[in-house]
Amino acid sequence: MKKILLIEDDKLFVRIYKNSLKKEGFTVSFLENGEEAVAETKKFKPDLIMLDLVMPKKDGFETLADLKNDPETKDVPVIVLSTLESEADVSKIKSLGANKYIFKSSNSLNIVLKEIKKFLNK
Repeated sequence: MKKILLIEDDKLFVRIYKNSLKKEGFTVSFLENGEEAVAETKKFKPDLIMLDLVMPKKDGFETLADLKNDPETKDVPVIVLSTLESEADVSKIKSLGANKYIFKSSNSLNIVLKEIKKFLNK
């Protein structure tokens, strides 16, 4: 069973993604901010991380940098899901090592699930 770590502070998105991913046969763990992302990634050993950018305490930019700078977590694929759409944000995320950037507001859950399955060859 493939494992996904969801790092998202919006409880509605957490519930929607968590329920949908579980129905698709994934094991899901989640965090509400990026503070414990590296530690949880080492412990949970996800096959994929879904990461929001705008979060309290530690945002997605810092979290992504931490994940990609740690030798134990740098190879875990990261899909960024965010409402931020500026070219500067997209460019920064790509330079930090995100594997995919998906705009929450303009993509349906089915498209997100399709992208996740593509990464996990499911």
